[in-house]
Amino acid sequence: MQITEHIASLSEEGRLLAAAAEQAGPGASVPTCPGWQIRHLLRHTGMVHRWAAAFITEGHTAYHPDGGEPDLDGAELLAWFGEGHRHLVRSLEEAPADLECWTFLPAPSPLAFWSRRQLHETTVHRVDAESALGGPLTPVSADRAADGIDELLTGFHARPKSRVRSDRPRTLRVRAVDTAATWTVRISEAPPQAVRTAGEGSAEDVDCELSGTAEGLYLALWNRLPLTAVTLRGDRAVARLWTDNSAVT
Repeated sequence: MQITEHIASLSEEGRLLAAAAEQAGPGASVPTCPGWQIRHLLRHTGMVHRWAAAFITEGHTAYHPDGGEPDLDGAELLAWFGEGHRHLVRSLEEAPADLECWTFLPAPSPLAFWSRRQLHETTVHRVDAESALGGPLTPVSADRAADGIDELLTGFHARPKSRVRSDRPRTLRVRAVDTAATWTVRISEAPPQAVRTAGEGSAEDVDCELSGTAEGLYLALWNRLPLTAVTLRGDRAVARLWTDNSAVT
């Protein structure tokens, strides 16, 4: 996806999140984030939006701490969230192509990184907000979901802090049936190594395969849908290695 597409999708996802949060109410439980209510979701996501925008607008070239979560609730919290989301979108829209600032995953440029990262951050938390309503979720396109899988597998979990580890080497295949994307994830005592290929992937035997739509896999890998939402073949214990240890912090 291009940067402009990421920013446009980020804008829409934030509006959808706010609409679901307003409809659910601040005290509604968020089943995809046990222990959280909508108020916690808004405070967290709004804080992340402001944190990201500060790198873009202030040009921090090293890690800079966030400003913390506000002691707000109700309509005041919802307004605060909307203001921060709009500020983030404007910051990305107005940023120069040669923006220089800190990032924490490989990307073609800082602008490409922050537009992509905040899109997926907001999409996943929009799903959280909609889950509080108990109805259908707004769909995620196959291309955007595949992009999110790619960021998660080849970006987040390639970092030393990934807890997806195994004393015994295991291999997990992730196959999106509605795209040309397959990921092979090698799990060992080191951080997982994921390689994306086109089509069905290599013919090598794997310990476990998860297959389904890109959207279903995206949400299952982010632990927003259960494994029953996708097709599992092989050793379920390998899939459990992921679901039990893949939470991103």
